[in-house]
Amino acid sequence: MSAEHPRGPLAGVRILDLSSIVLGPLATLTLAGLGAEVIKIEAPDGDNVRAAGSMRVDAHGNEHEKMGHVFMHNNRGKKSVVLDLKKPAARQALLALAKDADVLLSNIRPAAMDRLGLGYDALAAVNPRLVYVTACGYSARGPYAERPAYDDLIQGAAGLPWLLQQAGAEEPMYVPVSIADRVTGLHVAYSISAALFARERNGLGQHVEVSMFESVAHFVLADHMAGRTFVPGMNGERASTGVDGEGEAGYDRLLSADRRPYRTADGYLCVLIYNDKHWKTFLTAIGKPELFSESPFSSQRSRSRHIREVYAWVAGVMRTRTSAQWKTLLEEADIPYQAVNSMEDLLNDLHLNATGFISEEMHPSEGRIRILGNPTTWSGTPLPALAPTPRLGEHSVEVLRSAGYSDDQVKQLLEEGSAGAPLGRCNAAVVATGA
Repeated sequence: MSAEHPRGPLAGVRILDLSSIVLGPLATLTLAGLGAEVIKIEAPDGDNVRAAGSMRVDAHGNEHEKMGHVFMHNNRGKKSVVLDLKKPAARQALLALAKDADVLLSNIRPAAMDRLGLGYDALAAVNPRLVYVTACGYSARGPYAERPAYDDLIQGAAGLPWLLQQAGAEEPMYVPVSIADRVTGLHVAYSISAALFARERNGLGQHVEVSMFESVAHFVLADHMAGRTFVPGMNGERASTGVDGEGEAGYDRLLSADRRPYRTADGYLCVLIYNDKHWKTFLTAIGKPELFSESPFSSQRSRSRHIREVYAWVAGVMRTRTSAQWKTLLEEADIPYQAVNSMEDLLNDLHLNATGFISEEMHPSEGRIRILGNPTTWSGTPLPALAPTPRLGEHSVEVLRSAGYSDDQVKQLLEEGSAGAPLGRCNAAVVATGA
């Protein structure tokens, strides 16, 4: 690839990533996938998620590099630098790195960053063009600002467990993916991209805050505010009855107990009969074309108002044929359907493997692994192949040198514990120079 065609639309952007767990790392994985250089700043013990989930086990049954699958999938394409930011020398090293950085992302609480001398004002003084992003649990503008926040807690705060119970679960339950972290992480990724675009226009960095609670609350309420969207009275006057809104919250289509994979005579199938064309062809295909002229099937509005009844009716019909029979009928009628895939089905999916979204690579310490690709493609700025997930502190020496530190200075940081590097090529690189 020539210099005129850099690898990825964000080629040349340098990001200092102080985040951990899932939210921030997903955001910077997304940006690394678009070509940005991401320097992951880790504490001496590393990101907590390094030790979470499945790991490679050696011939003696020992966990190999303590690099769990969640960490590996969220941190490809990054450089790992260990800095103990509780130590002054490490903080000075971070400031030195910030001079040439485009973005700094942190999910450390703003008050704690200020105490470390690494708040926005301190970093902006070093680099006025820096985009400084705080990923927090709750907006600093509200009374929850200092509360701790994790995916499960934000799911609860935003009403997801309650919604799942309303939809038929016996008790409130969490969505079994880290959805609060991942939704917010994508908000962080586009916010960073937009802030960089703004900087191209005005030459200035800025402080951007992205909060989990607000991100997931928007995600939920945009679907489920329903009748509470409308303040009573055309001019917004409060109703004398005390009822706030034109009906209850909750979107019936999403909360219907029968909005689920339909049971067939021998399994399950996901089917969505959605618009008028779908309904006409479906009812004709099952030999009941006359139903389309009757309520509740006759219009989108009628079906919407009676959606629970409609879904229950479809659930009853689906039990009358096998999955294979339904697939043939639905295919011929051009009705949208999909299988109910297991995780194993997903890994072996024909489409995902054909597009290269799931592939394999050799990791330097973990051996052959499966990796996940980028869901986007670009005609003018093709995306880079991401480097393997880094070992803890793998790039400390390299990155500190790039910030102007001499070999003697790097060695001192390592010896005093302000910085860290794995035993192996990083320390060997310092030793080899005679430092």
